[in-house]
Order: sequence, then C-alpha cells, then structure tokens
Amino acid sequence: MNGWITTLGERFLNFIRYAGGISVLFVRTIFWVFVPPLRGRQVLDQMVKVGVDSLPIVFLTSLFTGMVLALQSAYQMQKMEAKLYIASLVALSITRELGPVLTALVVAGRIGASIAAELGTMKVTEQIDALETLATNPIKYLVVPRFIALFFMLPLLTIYADIVGIFGGYMIGVWRLNILHNLYWDMTWNPLHIKDIVTGIIKAFAFGVIICIVACYEGMRVEGGAEGVGAATTKAVVIAFILIIAADCLFTALFYFGFSF
Repeated sequence: MNGWITTLGERFLNFIRYAGGISVLFVRTIFWVFVPPLRGRQVLDQMVKVGVDSLPIVFLTSLFTGMVLALQSAYQMQKMEAKLYIASLVALSITRELGPVLTALVVAGRIGASIAAELGTMKVTEQIDALETLATNPIKYLVVPRFIALFFMLPLLTIYADIVGIFGGYMIGVWRLNILHNLYWDMTWNPLHIKDIVTGIIKAFAFGVIICIVACYEGMRVEGGAEGVGAATTKAVVIAFILIIAADCLFTALFYFGFSF
C-alpha cells in the first residue's frame, strides 16, 4: 500500500513539474516574441516548412475525410430519404471539428516530431549550450520562429483543409449519389454560419501553440544521446495528440454549450 501511494505521488509530482515546465516555456516564448529584433528570414523558412510543405498531406487527408464522411452518412441518409442533408453534415463536421483537428494531428506528427528531433539533436551535441555561451537566447533564436510559424500557418492550413474536405463531400454527393450540383451547394452553404468557421480557426490557433510548445520543450530537455532524441520525439507527438484532443473537447464545450456568439 505504501509503495502504491509513493508511486502515485511521484507520478503526480512529475505531472506538476511537466505542466510547470510547459507553462514557463510558453510564458517565456510569448515574452520573446515581442522583443526585437524579429528574425524574419528564420520565420519565413519555418512558415514554408510548416505550411507549404504540408499542403500535399493535408490535401489528401482532408479530401479522403470528406469523401468517407459523405459515403458513411449516405448509408443512413438514403434509408430515410434524406440524402440532401449529406452536404450540410459534411460542411458542418469538417469546419467545426474534422478540419482543425485532423490538420493539427497531421502537422503534429510531421512538424512536431521534426522540431523535437531537431532541437533534441542540438541539445545532445551541445549546440544550445553554445548559443548561450555566445549570449544568444535559445528561446528567441530557436523557439520563437517556430512558434510564430505554427501560430499563423495552422489556421491557414485549416481553412485549406475545410475547402478540400467540402469538395471531397461534393465529389461523392454529386458524382456518386446524383445530387444536383446547385442543390448540393445550397445545402452546403445555407446551414453553415460564420460561427462554425470561426470556431474551427480559433481551435487551430490553440493547436498550433500546443504543437510548438510541447515539441520545443521535449527537444530542449533531451538527455542520453540518440536514444534520448528518439524517446523525446515519440513523447512530443503523443503528448501533442492528447492535448489537441483535450483542447478540442474544451473548446467545443465552450463554444457550443458554454456561450454563443
């Protein structure tokens, strides 16, 4: 019994330390974002890496998601003679939930792992210590460009994913289920309100922050050489996934059950 309590206490303390470390890194990053100079070249390079290079995989993920969602809903909708509502279902599901969440998960797996591995390698090879020796703040030099890039590019990728996902539903609805072209678009846009789009974009801003802070935190505390880099990369992706799903649940509860705008 004493051993079980000790283990539980140690895990709780580790959780508190981890949450504290994440919070401190987030606050310090926000501070250094507003401290000049802004390394514009590095920010643009990270934006290309996060945004432009992620377009193909986001395109495929969103397109097939919209198609599968239309196909799955058609199975039940056709039984109820309500296949016209497939367009509304796809549009609302993509913009509210699937667009921002799936885009964030894809970016977390691709960019989050890359950031953790890159910073982890710099940590074990003492490059981060060298930056401090040269009077260069590692957060300003390494974290801030990635933070800005993810903060702004993930919402843009989400909008892109929304458009592609709705088009995927259109392909199934019009070309496979024989819904009239004009009628499909009417049933897509009529029930879609600005709130549905804005809430998804707000979620994307939060998801970008989560991916960056978790990946940078894991990368900058790597120990143990190559094995430590691999472990930190895996941990960064897993924790980012969990926090993205948890944040999505929280935002959904706030936006659609807590208050309206």
